[in-house]
Amino acid sequence: MELLKLLSANEIVAQIISFLLVFTLLRIFVWKHFLKILDDRRDRIASELKVIEDTKSDLAKAKAKYDALFLTIQQAAQEKFAEVMAQGEKDVREIKEKARLDAGEIIEDTKREIKFELARSREDLKERIIELTMQATRSMIQAKLTPEEDRRLIENFLKDVDRLEDKR
Repeated sequence: MELLKLLSANEIVAQIISFLLVFTLLRIFVWKHFLKILDDRRDRIASELKVIEDTKSDLAKAKAKYDALFLTIQQAAQEKFAEVMAQGEKDVREIKEKARLDAGEIIEDTKREIKFELARSREDLKERIIELTMQATRSMIQAKLTPEEDRRLIENFLKDVDRLEDKR
């Protein structure tokens, strides 16, 4: 109550009138400008939020695009890997087939060489038999043969032939 005693009615009325006058002047001159600044700030914040949302949307689209591209590249890499593996298996089969054919040729060449050596050995054997026969014939012609000597010469000849065959 003591506070009210310190204030006079004139001062209170003057302060109310001053307040209303300042309030009216502020409302007329400053308030619109202040509200415009606040509206502009609100619009700027809203537009920046819209830009952020658009950027997020674009980023999500780009990520989806890159994910799809990555999957495509990964599938292409897997297909290429499978293709390389198939080509490698094909090359292995071709190399094995070529090796098998080469081995067959080597075997055939070896068989031909063996046949040739066998034929040559037979020719050598024939030559040796002819030589032994000629020696036996010379021996028989030079010696007067009796039936026992004739038998002995033939047996010696057959033994020589057997020995030659045993060597081969």
